[in-house]
Amino acid sequence: MTKSITTLLFDFDGTLLNTNELIIHTFSTVLDKHFPDSYGREDILEFIGPSLNQTFELIAPAQAEELVKEYRQLNLLLHDEMVTEYEGVGETLQLLKKMGMKMAIVSTKRKETILHGLRLMGVSELFDAVISLDDVEHPKPNPEPILKALNELAASPSESLMIGDNSHDIEGGKNAGVRTAGVAWSVKGEEYLASLNPDYMLKHITDLLEIVKEETA
Repeated sequence: MTKSITTLLFDFDGTLLNTNELIIHTFSTVLDKHFPDSYGREDILEFIGPSLNQTFELIAPAQAEELVKEYRQLNLLLHDEMVTEYEGVGETLQLLKKMGMKMAIVSTKRKETILHGLRLMGVSELFDAVISLDDVEHPKPNPEPILKALNELAASPSESLMIGDNSHDIEGGKNAGVRTAGVAWSVKGEEYLASLNPDYMLKHITDLLEIVKEETA
């Protein structure tokens, strides 16, 4: 018998906070500076999800450290003016917390950037743990960050759900033995996420309320 869901693990970028245009613009600016006219929007979409180190090591190993530094500086400068909250996210997170859900962020971003985004959204106090790139040796899709979150929340994989907008979230969730949910508002599109066979597909963040109710009924 399937256990009830008691624990929700959220990716951050592109799942709770719409940082897509910020990320695309930052990548485009940095890459155009070093590799003019080499990377278009479709190319850059492939860089959303992996850690910056993973991406820039593939693009230019010898320059990766410099490129990561440039990216982070520009991204921070533009962050607050370019990000937006997805409709209904804050209210839904509040309701899920009132329902007794344990909740954590599991992201490939650095912790200070995640915490800044959570404060901007006004939802910092809702999360029991924040697992960032700083906290692990192996980011998603390796199961390490998800298992670390479960350990901090004293939760088992069988009662947990990983929610995200990218392959790293779905594959990481499967690797960790938790159920998975894709978000249809992913910049890569619902069809792409559906091809990864998540257990659920959220059309809107409020769909989580029904999933949790059904699983706990």
